Amino acid sequence: MIQNNKTKGYVAGVLAAVAYGTNPLGALLLYQRGFNPPSVIFYRFLFAVLILGVIIIAKRDSFKITMFEFKVLLSLGLLFAASALSLYTSFNYLDSGVASTILFAYPVMVAVIMAVLFKEKASLTIAASIALSVVGILLLYQGDGGAGMSLWGVSLVLISSLTYAVYIVVVNQSRISMPPFKMTFYIMLFAAIAVLAWSFAMPGSRVMPIPDLQSLGLVLMVALVPTIIAMTLLNIGIAYAGSTPTAIMGALEPVTAVCISVIVFNGVFTLRLVAGIALILASVILIVVNKK
Repeated sequence: MIQNNKTKGYVAGVLAAVAYGTNPLGALLLYQRGFNPPSVIFYRFLFAVLILGVIIIAKRDSFKITMFEFKVLLSLGLLFAASALSLYTSFNYLDSGVASTILFAYPVMVAVIMAVLFKEKASLTIAASIALSVVGILLLYQGDGGAGMSLWGVSLVLISSLTYAVYIVVVNQSRISMPPFKMTFYIMLFAAIAVLAWSFAMPGSRVMPIPDLQSLGLVLMVALVPTIIAMTLLNIGIAYAGSTPTAIMGALEPVTAVCISVIVFNGVFTLRLVAGIALILASVILIVVNKK
């Protein structure tokens, strides 16, 4: 029975990583249909909120939250919105697989934040992880033949990675406790409101209406697969297999994104990119194993 649960956990962890790695697929297909990044993200969050709301009502859970929970969830929603906006915008400047790989440096950033701000002991493993991730990002940034990638695109992904790292630290330090569907519902709700406000504040970023059923289908795919399904499978993986194995299997996220970029969008897959991706994934695995 225990072995069966472990197997379920491993399968869920792998599927969660693959599901989250499909993030660029829906986004880029919607970009081809004229959507801008705020529109894709807003509808992703909006439909996720609607679906999660139905789930909460079906489970007969309460929507009530305390003022402390409101403040924490609001801050998490803002951080999540900032991370999503910067990542989705980077897809206009970088290959989506490369962007997703650079984003996966966030565990290293979490380790640095915890060491600097919360005096968590930094080890040689963490230092080695930082070095590997920096070299990996530099390899990705400097393409084959000496042609550098977009500095603005790389900067956007690093901002996305940093805000997501801060998001994780806030979750960890706030010690907020509530059902996962309810917590995700409010985070997505506040994130959707933040993205909508951003779209009105920034010229040329207004949320556009969904023009046809095909676009609606793509929006629903982005809300379901890399959002709700990925998060649900992630929770199952952690429950049955443990956080460390599930986190290691998360390395399949950027690998999935790279495969989608190469197969669907004719992305370039070079030896330098392989080396950069391998170094970044190695840095993350070192961090995870060290945490164990």
